Amino acid sequence: MPRGECRRQGWWHGKFRGCGYRITSGREVILDVLSKSSQHLSAEDIYMKVHTRYPNIGLTTIYRTLDVLSSLGLIFKFDFGDGRARYELAEGPKGVHHHHHLICTRCNRIIDYTDFIDEEVELLNQTEKGLSRKYDFKITNHLIQFYGLCSNCAKK
Repeated sequence: MPRGECRRQGWWHGKFRGCGYRITSGREVILDVLSKSSQHLSAEDIYMKVHTRYPNIGLTTIYRTLDVLSSLGLIFKFDFGDGRARYELAEGPKGVHHHHHLICTRCNRIIDYTDFIDEEVELLNQTEKGLSRKYDFKITNHLIQFYGLCSNCAKK
């Protein structure tokens, strides 16, 4: 990986060191691929992109690395109901980019939902506070996925 690229992506280095993990070129290139993607990539998608730059890396290494990155909280692993795990960065250089997902059950299109209105934010805050009190549970994050039909599929 070119030197400038490592410096630009250096925001995740502290997370590795803090948990006692080394920053390997394989881990770094996977994070780089995810940081440049606007899609939710499967392990196979990531492998195809990484393999062009690092032909010696195997799919097993990709899976192992994704498990490590997920356990460190650097990436999220999603199941959108299509039988393939998908991945995305938990945060970027500018911090957490919280969003929810709208998933079309017909064409498998995934829409990142980010334009929350005040009422939605208030409802989520109230829900988190209520659940925290009710179960004496400290909520640190949440994941919401809505399933249905996108506008194209609904017209068919």
